[in-house]
Amino acid sequence: HFMAETAKILNPDKPVWVPDLRAGCSLADGCPAPAFARWLENYPDHEVISYINCSAAVKALSTVICTSSNAEKIVRSISPEKRIVFAPDRHLGRHVIRRTGRDMVLWPGTCQVHEVFSEKRITQLKVRHPEARVAAHPECDQAVLRLADHVGSTSSMLRYVQEDPGQVFIIVTEPGIIHQMKKAAPGKTFIPAPIEGACEACSNCPHMKLNTLEKLYLCLRDRAPEVTVPEDLRVRALKPIERMLALS
Repeated sequence: HFMAETAKILNPDKPVWVPDLRAGCSLADGCPAPAFARWLENYPDHEVISYINCSAAVKALSTVICTSSNAEKIVRSISPEKRIVFAPDRHLGRHVIRRTGRDMVLWPGTCQVHEVFSEKRITQLKVRHPEARVAAHPECDQAVLRLADHVGSTSSMLRYVQEDPGQVFIIVTEPGIIHQMKKAAPGKTFIPAPIEGACEACSNCPHMKLNTLEKLYLCLRDRAPEVTVPEDLRVRALKPIERMLALS
């Protein structure tokens, strides 16, 4: 839903439809705007950097937006004299802190998929496949990221498996991307990373999986359901997105 809102914010005169309005995001859902606004009152002199996985209302409370691809660049663009609040993903925030050395206040949000990957089980998998490279998304816990040969956004991971000479990869993100990886790098082997416990399906994003081919067909046929953003909110949310685009 946050992606549809962002599309509408950038394209107010175009209709934006989604296959299922229930398809949300644990990061966006875990950072409700009223609670976020109250929390920000504790940090009145801070620049507010919000990961794009947040609602339009949270974007409107932000100084600038970032993605997993440009988060480090956006943080580095902020003057060293300025203090920073980073939301809603604390794991991405910690990764950027490690990369930049900047001290940031982090909202305690997580992705329900990336936070369940198991450091112990990935280590065991590496023992069984010593030749395997590990590619991980920065929404994972730092203990997991320390095991990775490559940390980056999904597009970065896709480029990595194409360009790296390795033939076997352990993929530490939502496993839906493995289909694209197999198309982009045929002949290479991709192993989905294991998670804690016995729930193998828990590495699948339940929100993404709400978007089915049938729902997409019905959405295109019926031109519904449509996502709208009130104009006053859209204008306020647009400013930090435009700042991101100018800095990227």
